[in-house]
Order: sequence, then C-alpha cells, then structure tokens
Amino acid sequence: MHPGAWWLWSLGLGTAATRTTNPLLLALLIAAAGYVVATHRSPSPWSRSYTAFVKLAGAVLLIRLAFTVALGSPVPGTHVLLTLPEIPLPHWAQGIRLGGRVTAEALLFAGYNGLKLATLLICVGAANALASPARLLKSLPGALYEAGVAVVVALTFAPHLISDVQRLRAARRLRGRPDRGVRGLLQVGLPVLEGALERSVALAAAMDARGYGRTAEVPARVRRTTTALTLGGLLGVCAGTYGLLTAEGGAYGVPLLCAGAAAALAGLRLGGRRSPRTRYRPDPWGVRAWLVAGSGGGVAALLTLAAARDPDALHPGVVPLVAPSLPLWPAAAVLLALLPAFVVPEPVEEPS
Repeated sequence: MHPGAWWLWSLGLGTAATRTTNPLLLALLIAAAGYVVATHRSPSPWSRSYTAFVKLAGAVLLIRLAFTVALGSPVPGTHVLLTLPEIPLPHWAQGIRLGGRVTAEALLFAGYNGLKLATLLICVGAANALASPARLLKSLPGALYEAGVAVVVALTFAPHLISDVQRLRAARRLRGRPDRGVRGLLQVGLPVLEGALERSVALAAAMDARGYGRTAEVPARVRRTTTALTLGGLLGVCAGTYGLLTAEGGAYGVPLLCAGAAAALAGLRLGGRRSPRTRYRPDPWGVRAWLVAGSGGGVAALLTLAAARDPDALHPGVVPLVAPSLPLWPAAAVLLALLPAFVVPEPVEEPS
C-alpha cells in the first residue's frame, strides 16, 4: 500500500473530526481508526507510536477539563457541580477568574472540544502507525526532498524515543534496578540522549554518503520562474482559503484557491530539476490506494455536508443540558472509514 494513501485517509478522518463536536460521532471515528490500525499496522518500531498518540490524546482531554475547572468557562450554566474557593485578581485581569463555580454545562462544553482535538491526534497517530516514513519520503517530488527529510526525521523521533525508553526500562528491570519514579527517569534519560546523538551522527554520515544537499545546475531564469510560481501559488492558496472561510469571499475563494494550487504545483515541478533523483522500486498507486484515500475523503465530504445541512445534530448544545443523539446517515458515513480494513491485505509477519 502506498504510504500517501494512508496519510490521505487519516487526514480525511481528521477533517471529518473538525466538522463535529458530537461525542458519539467522534467515538465512532476513534473506533474506526483504531480498528484499522489494529489489523493493518506492521511490527516495525515506528508502528508502535499509536499507543503514545492515544495517551497524548487522553492527556489533552484531561488538561482541557482541568483548565475549565480551574479557570472557569464563559458558557453559562445552572447545574452547579462544585464550588471552589475563588482567588481575587487585580482589576487589569478582568475576564479571568481562578476558582468559583464549576457547572455541568461548562465541563460538557470543554469535554466536547477536548474530544475533538483528541480525535485529531489519534488520526495523526494512525497515519504514523500505518505509513512508513521512509517510503513516504521516496514519493515526494524533488523540490520538497529537503523539507521531506526534515519532516520524516521529526516524525520518526517519537517512535525511536519510545522504543529506546522501553528497551532501557526492560534492561533495568532485568538487572533488578528501579525503572520508575524520578530516580529511574534520570538514570534512563542519559542513555536515551546518548542513543539519540549516536543516531544523529549516523544519519548525517549516511546522508553525506548519499550526496544529500547536492544540486544540479539550472539556468537563472528557471530559478526565478520557480520562485515566482511557488511564492505566488502559496499566496493564492492563502487568499483563496481566507475567501472560503469568510462569508463575503465565496465568489473569489474557489478560483483563487485553484489558481494558487496550480501555480504552486508548477513551481514544485520546475524546482525538481535542481535535485534529480532515481527511485529504486517505487511504490505503485493502484486501485487499493484509490479506495483507501477515497474512503477518507468521502468521510470528510459527507461530514462536511451533514454539518451544513443539520448543524444541531453534529454540534449538540449544552445550554440547556441535553443528551447528544446519534444522527443515522452521518454515522453511516463514518463507517466508510472501515473500508481499508477489508480492501487492504493484512501485513504478513516474516519469521525471525
């Protein structure tokens, strides 16, 4: 499976998560992403980062609720759960309070928004667990190769760090030494830092041996044209996106966005001449890749349409306090995210 298809699938689920605050739909998105990851992730070290992303998502949700309890919320409520001692603040801090009443409406509003952010993190974690970063780097155009290397190194940092910590903690347990608490953390941190530095030196030597950073000679007019197309295209994309987000810019938003995207793609195409590369065994983009990417895009498109047609179902209110309901056809649209579990063959673990 092409790694770009997995990223498009996960980005589609993340886009769908931004269209709703309904906890039932968000829970369906999390369950669909988790099922696909559980059935299709490989035994590679980078695929183990999904658990860390899930823990990070839970921490984000708890922090969001804790801030609401400590700092209050602008959402009015009548169902008071508890009253904390309120700390008086100076006059220049008007609008901010510490302590006071904690209402069920405020906690529910914070929980809805925190769960939406947690779902986004879980979708990104699913892409990290399913798509090989090295294979994704091979699919990038030549103009984005340097930026792609930086992104891949950043994405693989967390999985390698988690793997190093787990390995060192297991070694300390086998030796009968403590691996928890502040003391255990300090004694594990130094070997982890040493391993990260050794990996950085090895990566730098490998990149230098492969001629990383060396560019081919191109005419000056081609460089100027590439710069103009890329910068102009990015400005057009920004202006078009701003137009789509505002009520007055709907007429010029789509043309500007399309023209900017075309100019940016043309600039990237020309910029690829500076770094000619060959690909060994390139990943094919076949029917399964189209189905995987299309399922994520379909979920995003259907949830966006549902948010426009029935915003109350996708954004349940908290004032007055009501239980969220599960809209049927948006829920059926979320189930489309399970398509990769049936069209993509499960990875076969090679015998050791």
